[in-house]
Amino acid sequence: MTFVPAHTGCGHSHAHGHSCWHTKHRAVAMGGAGKHCADPSLLCPSCSPNVCAVQKLIGTNRKYFTNCKQWYQRKICGKATVISYECCPGYEKVPGEKGCPAALPLSNIYETLGVVGSATTQLYSDRSNLRPEIEGPGTFTIFAPSNEAWASLSAETLDSLVSNVNIELLNALRYHMVNKRVLTDDLKHGTTLNSMYQNLPIQIHHYPNGIVTVNCARLLKADHHATNGVVHVIDKVISTTTNSIQHIVETEESLETLRAAVAASDLNSLLESEGQYTLLAPTNEAFEKIPREMLNRILGDPEALRDNFFLNHHILKSAMCAEAIIAGLTMETLEGTTLDVGCSGEELTLNGKPIIANKDILATNGVVHFVNELLIPDSAKTLFELAQESEVSESMNLFRQAGLSSHLTGSERVTLLAPVNEVFKDKRPTVDSNMRNLLLNHIVKDQLSSKYLYHGQKLQTLGDKELRVFVYRNNLCIENACIAAHDKRGRFGTLFSVDKMLTPPTGSVMDVLKADHRFSTLVAAIQSAGLMENLNRPGTFTVFAPTNEAFQAMPQGELNKLMGNAKELASILKFHMADEILVSGAVSALVRLKSMQGDKLEVSMKNHVIHVNKEPVAESDIMATNGVIHAVSSVLQPQASRPQERGDEPADPALEIFKQASRVRVSVPPSLLFPFAAPVYSRLLAKMKENSGGF
Repeated sequence: MTFVPAHTGCGHSHAHGHSCWHTKHRAVAMGGAGKHCADPSLLCPSCSPNVCAVQKLIGTNRKYFTNCKQWYQRKICGKATVISYECCPGYEKVPGEKGCPAALPLSNIYETLGVVGSATTQLYSDRSNLRPEIEGPGTFTIFAPSNEAWASLSAETLDSLVSNVNIELLNALRYHMVNKRVLTDDLKHGTTLNSMYQNLPIQIHHYPNGIVTVNCARLLKADHHATNGVVHVIDKVISTTTNSIQHIVETEESLETLRAAVAASDLNSLLESEGQYTLLAPTNEAFEKIPREMLNRILGDPEALRDNFFLNHHILKSAMCAEAIIAGLTMETLEGTTLDVGCSGEELTLNGKPIIANKDILATNGVVHFVNELLIPDSAKTLFELAQESEVSESMNLFRQAGLSSHLTGSERVTLLAPVNEVFKDKRPTVDSNMRNLLLNHIVKDQLSSKYLYHGQKLQTLGDKELRVFVYRNNLCIENACIAAHDKRGRFGTLFSVDKMLTPPTGSVMDVLKADHRFSTLVAAIQSAGLMENLNRPGTFTVFAPTNEAFQAMPQGELNKLMGNAKELASILKFHMADEILVSGAVSALVRLKSMQGDKLEVSMKNHVIHVNKEPVAESDIMATNGVIHAVSSVLQPQASRPQERGDEPADPALEIFKQASRVRVSVPPSLLFPFAAPVYSRLLAKMKENSGGF
């Protein structure tokens, strides 16, 4: 994170790290954040010179010398932070003056260690006889553990370092050093630096959020210049790394089951190869937590193991140290799936669960985190297992009761259309032979992906029905059921969550209308108008079908006239039909359909009810092999058939006003209320009588 001088605003451009020395020197200060300074409004009110802002995690000793990105969040791993201010390194206060105006002279590395909060490293440099080297001429970089980093070592580890005539301590310190000046600009992601201990590599990672790690130790304060090099303060004592990820898997007792799975999957070579990976290594305990039947199925599936569906879900494409996680982010696995990696306080989380038991075991080709739960990808699951993480539990119970479990757990390639639980909130259907047949028609042959479905595609079900695919601007539907959530693709099956129970078509539009007694008047009208043959042929019709009650609601004389005029009847009926299929799931706000009569039909959704020309639909989505029927409780009238005023002359606003006024009974004549308007009123009154035949 970045030490940011209070007199420097975000609008200023400074070399990386920011200048606490005005513009003379590159300076102090970056602990992992990029080339950004803090928002001036968040710095101390006096905007005093050379005062640096520090973001401290409440309840811990963790500090972030922060940049603009993190200022705005004011949280680290979901925990609140407090802001404090201190003199930037190399500066000190002067009594009676604001800020930290006094600049200290540059010192050698040994002296600088005491200034930047690494007095313990300074002490051990003296004890190990490293002091003469870092006081003398040359140019070095030292990644100096903070005082807290040394204090966090176990007594056993510390004792092993300071014993043995201090050789181990000297070697450890020289491993923290590079024989040249390396500034944060040079700390590129995925690079290695040769240390001054046997040229063993030091791994550098520079993450998009600005965090920089050195062998997974976080860079706290960076670019502290000295006369003979530069000091970077880190939050851990780092150790040499000589083992690959594969070697860690082979030698760690708690990874015995994982070791067998890796061997069966032939992943050994990958985990030994050069690269930068993150292995989320399931412990033996993690394997023991899942049902034995499920584990045996996964580990006993040669094809799945060969394609590494399971293990590749535990390997991230890049090295991710724990210290780099300060908020949630999504990371891609080798399988191509994603995992949500985050943190909560001191714990790392995967998909929202704190399941990382041991973190940051560094390897030559990446990093290993031990996890105490298996991360089972969708691609290794059965349809029943996929459904456990979806809102379709009621549907799955129906499939079980219908005796269809074998289709959803075996190796049969299918796609399941599972209605969401909301469908059954009012009533749960009884499972009988008819329901079983209907459920069979919710299982489509072949494993599909919704993104490859196309309009008009035909799908075959296990119940030997043919289902149609309808692609709309805002939805994707299979017959009357529209997809309500993203696909879940399992080992052999794909789960489509849908918003309705699917109703496969059973006959043509005419067949469906004839079989439903509510439409007997409509059927007779269709026959009289000569449209029956049209609605029996293959096609893509939408019919807004008036019920018998809709016809009975018409004035008797008007109904008799309509039924006695085949041409007019055909026109009215065609106004209820369109030559494209529109199911209710395709209607969001407003859809305009061109009727077969020629005029437009306006179809809208209000309070979860479809309306056509503002009339509510009594029942929607009655599916037919050549279309869809929506029952309506009124006979729709084309615009030209509706009573309306003459439209052959422009509307007269004054005329409209006086029309409204004429309907109000008053005891005083308008000529007395508005004497200046009497002549105009008389002329308008005469005009209204002429147009309307009196009123």
